[in-house]
Amino acid sequence: MKRKINVDDLPDFDMAEHLKTDEDVANYLTMVLEENDPAELTLALGTIARARGMTEVARASGLTREALYKALRPTSHPRFDTISRVCTALGVKLVAQPTQT
Repeated sequence: MKRKINVDDLPDFDMAEHLKTDEDVANYLTMVLEENDPAELTLALGTIARARGMTEVARASGLTREALYKALRPTSHPRFDTISRVCTALGVKLVAQPTQT
């Protein structure tokens, strides 16, 4: 007899738990950038910041912890300056590549 699994009993997936190395972070961010969705980029940066430690990322970016949370929440629209500061604090850079037609 097969055992039925209740979806509510499954653990929640948290991407932050799987971002252990710089390569993991770069691969994740690259996949998100390929989607070309600003909201997903903001969410991904927030996930990476949680994986690295929000307090440390806030300090390295020159933002307060509260401002970092506010800037990286899914409904926010952070300025490019903020995105750039967070990327620098995370040790990643955004790279432009020509689009394929």
